[in-house]
Formats: sequence, C-alpha cells, structure tokens
Amino acid sequence: MEDLGLADWPPEPIGTGRLVLRGSEARDRATFIELLASAEVHTYLGGPHPRDELERKTPEVPEHRPGSLVVELDGAMIGLILLRRATGHIRPSADGKVDLGYLFLPRAWGFGYAAEACAAALDWLDGVLPGEPVVLTTQTANGRSMRLAAKLGFTEVERFEAWDAEQWLGMRPTAVLPG
Repeated sequence: MEDLGLADWPPEPIGTGRLVLRGSEARDRATFIELLASAEVHTYLGGPHPRDELERKTPEVPEHRPGSLVVELDGAMIGLILLRRATGHIRPSADGKVDLGYLFLPRAWGFGYAAEACAAALDWLDGVLPGEPVVLTTQTANGRSMRLAAKLGFTEVERFEAWDAEQWLGMRPTAVLPG
C-alpha cells in the first residue's frame, strides 16, 4: 500500500458529532500498541502482534504518515482509519484504488463510532480527491465489518479465498462529477 499522494498531511482535524479524526501524536503510542496487540481486534486479521515486539518497534509517534487518521473520543484515541492506495493487492480489481481500513478498540464497538468515523473520512476524501474509487476488503465471517461496508454504501465486487478464509471485496460507487 502506498499513500494517497497528498502534499498536505495531516489535514485539519475532522470533527463529527462525537469524534475527531486527526493525525497521530506521541500520546497515542500506548493505544496503538493496545490496538495492534488485541486478539479481539485481530480475530479476522491474522492474529495479534506480540506486545513486546510492538513495544520495541513502535515509534514515538506511530502511524505518522499520509492516510492514517486517529479516531478520538473525548480526547482519547479509540481507533484508526487508514486510507491507502492499493498496490500489489491480492485482487487486481483493487489495484490503484483507495483502500479503506479501520481498527477500533473493543470497548468502542457497538456505538456506531466506526460508521461515523469512516463516513467522515470518506467525505473528507471526496473533498480532496473527488470521484476517487474506494475499495474495502474483509472476511465474510466478520459480520460487523460486512454490515459497516453495506452501511457505507460499498457493494460487492467479488469474493475470494485468502488466508484460509473467504474474503469480500467491495467498492463504493463514485459520485458523478459535473462536466
């Protein structure tokens, strides 16, 4: 995956009704480690990363790169949105498109934060890269992620086998631009 090719990063904080999406900061490091070490978060992502390895390898300001947005609730990080250009994707139909990824702490599940944050990130993306196609890949067994994809307007492009599980690739329809 590569970044979106945007010169200005991070953007100004993006506010929603309850959340703020912003670039990462040093104060987010412990939450990044918690997120990446969580067995629950990584149930459908190949398993958690070893905490001791994360403690050693995570930089002071983690994920400080274009396309990474921390999701903050009441001043504390609860999740992460990733917007990256898909390159060398397991499915050729995704190559070159923006790939939406997201991770949220289990304590933030079930409150609609992922939908709110992803919708805000996609709205922001529409403003800086109008008409850009966006893809999302998830395991079909991940019911929460499948429901979120539908809620965000992604429609199925294909299903395929990878990592010993059925995967789902969806695409969000692009807006018709005035010509």
